[in-house]
Amino acid sequence: MSLYEKIVKGEEKISLVGLGYVGMPIAVAFARKVNVIGYDLNAEKIKLYKSGIDPTNEVGNEVIRNTKVEFTSDETKLREAKFHIVAVPTPVNDDHTPDLSPVEGASKILGRNLTKGSIVVFESTVYPGVTEDICVPILEKESGLKCGVDFKIGYSPERINPGDKVHRLETITKIVSGMDEETLNEVASVYELVVEAGVHRAESIKVAEAAKVIENSQRDINIAFMNELSIIFNKMGIDTKAVLEAAGTKWNFLKFSPGLVGGHCIGVDPYYLTYKAEELGYHSQIILSGRRINDDMGKYVAESVVKKMIAADLPVRNARVAILGFTFKENCPDTRNTKVIDIYKELGEYGITPVVVDTTADAGEAKRLYGITFASMEDIKDMDAVIIAVAHSDFLKFTKKEIEGFFNPSNPVKVLADIKGILNRKEYLTKDFSYFRL
Repeated sequence: MSLYEKIVKGEEKISLVGLGYVGMPIAVAFARKVNVIGYDLNAEKIKLYKSGIDPTNEVGNEVIRNTKVEFTSDETKLREAKFHIVAVPTPVNDDHTPDLSPVEGASKILGRNLTKGSIVVFESTVYPGVTEDICVPILEKESGLKCGVDFKIGYSPERINPGDKVHRLETITKIVSGMDEETLNEVASVYELVVEAGVHRAESIKVAEAAKVIENSQRDINIAFMNELSIIFNKMGIDTKAVLEAAGTKWNFLKFSPGLVGGHCIGVDPYYLTYKAEELGYHSQIILSGRRINDDMGKYVAESVVKKMIAADLPVRNARVAILGFTFKENCPDTRNTKVIDIYKELGEYGITPVVVDTTADAGEAKRLYGITFASMEDIKDMDAVIIAVAHSDFLKFTKKEIEGFFNPSNPVKVLADIKGILNRKEYLTKDFSYFRL
């Protein structure tokens, strides 16, 4: 009997190692069909899940309360499972080199608790070769088992889009791979339990790793092009959004928009690919050029706001500036690798300490990672400039009268930066507003 058949019959379990924005929805999806152990070394997070709270807002509290996932921070519980899915973050260091410590740490934990006959599938985004060259040796060392003899490995890159209620695990085609044909079949069969869109069988683990890392590199390059266009068109006095709407009427025009590129994928994955390329003696040109443009957009936004304040004869040093939104994307509480922090820091270079508001964001995380304490919307008044940095649903409801109420009424001009272009631009092309958007 195959491992897949044993899982379906309830004789074996699936484990999820890492219960963040990616791992937790996967665990919940599988738990609707089979027995699942959800492991995370963060005991506080596990406590929240057990009490029916979803800190990620990915599936909601009600789903967490009713799921059959066995949440635990006890790593020895992993010994009860035979099919393991590792879904931990793969960030970059300050020098933009890959930080593999989370996936290495997860491999050590899993290795200590690995049993014969297991299959280990990694979902973390990595450069080609990490699964086989880095993770497997750790698993073997910690377990004393031999890969290919005592356990098998596979790779199935995550494609979950945090905060997206349409493109979910079940509705996105899943790339699967395995170290051999038998493993590939097992991995494909297990994922087909929950992925309604079906699976794509990659011909090797390295192919699957490479496919994932270029998906977001492609998006990054396209967004960088949009950001560069935005810089050029703003110098020309042309509205970029209007240009893109016009160009978008052609059937084969790619519909991307300018913006801040943060988060754990688009702003990170390209560096994994270029790092490996450098190891092989090739220096990336297009990919790294796109990264440089996108990494500088926070500074560009801050400088643009300051220039508009100077043009409006508003004092810059100690000016009251509000930043609305701090997460890396709309309607998602995650603040890790947000590029809004770049706006915040750059304004600090001009002697400005911005007031930040974000009712969607994880306030504790923002305080821990950035030392920033959020203000309330009631605090946004008498401002010299306002930056709407994230397109949260709450911000989409702002009326012009509400926005006018954010500013110092004695100022002759209200400097408003609408980074995502969520407002009706024509309403703010008046003499009392200095409006800016990417």
